[in-house]
Amino acid sequence: MQHADRHSGTISKIDELDRHDALSSMLMSHLDAATVVSHAIADIDIAAECLAQALTAGRTVHYAAAGSSALMALADACELPGTFGVAQNQIRICMAGGVPVDAAMPGHVEDSCEGAIAAAQRMTEGDIAIVISASGTTPYAMAFANTAKAQRNTVIAIANVAGSDLLKIGDVAIALPTAPEVLDGSTRLGAGTAQKVALNMMSTQAGILMGHVHEGLMVNLKPDNIKLRKRAAGIVATITGISTDAADVALSQSDFDTKLAILIAKGENIEDARKRLAKAGGHLKECLPNQDINI
Repeated sequence: MQHADRHSGTISKIDELDRHDALSSMLMSHLDAATVVSHAIADIDIAAECLAQALTAGRTVHYAAAGSSALMALADACELPGTFGVAQNQIRICMAGGVPVDAAMPGHVEDSCEGAIAAAQRMTEGDIAIVISASGTTPYAMAFANTAKAQRNTVIAIANVAGSDLLKIGDVAIALPTAPEVLDGSTRLGAGTAQKVALNMMSTQAGILMGHVHEGLMVNLKPDNIKLRKRAAGIVATITGISTDAADVALSQSDFDTKLAILIAKGENIEDARKRLAKAGGHLKECLPNQDINI
């Protein structure tokens, strides 16, 4: 996307604009990119269901990408355990060249088909691959997707070029055809924004389908620090109507399992609460008053 001078009708390069207009142009590119995602909602929903089914069955999700797309994947993958209580051993991040511990992201690793094939071959039956590439032709992403597909693993393909090769491979194809970047070729901008929005929507919808969201609250979060323990206490208090001090006690009794703490706060003993949750497949709503789950 480039800025058009409304008076002259000419197209300006981003560095030729004044600073306010340059930043406005960048912002508009992100807003436009987010809007593109609206056309992929149906496919994102299908992908979310595939993701939820795999995780519920104890399978592993493999995020695979290179460069900026891999950074979008990394952000989504790393938040699943904390936000929705997904076991860390159910998440794999397959990034070309490995996840950097500094700012070094060499470009040549995007062409490493061997690395992608080796990573994909570590998948087992029932695992799911989320493969992302702005162009839809990145060699690392293509090699991973092809290998996963040959192994009969489900492939969710995300690309910013409609009809691209990667989308043709995917069992679920999420096309996010963003406009040309304001900084030509820098896919961390519009393309990255669309990818992040789509990934966040998919994983959040999966969390809902798995029963880890109740009344808009993260009832399966893992409160492993002071801030999150305070948040968990607030969640327990909001759902049950007890004080935050009483919620803290219930959380301590449940070993900081938020769903269990809610049922304990409702008067159940911990063993009955565990059985009810197991019977309900972890769906808290089915365990609350007016819901009959026999134990």
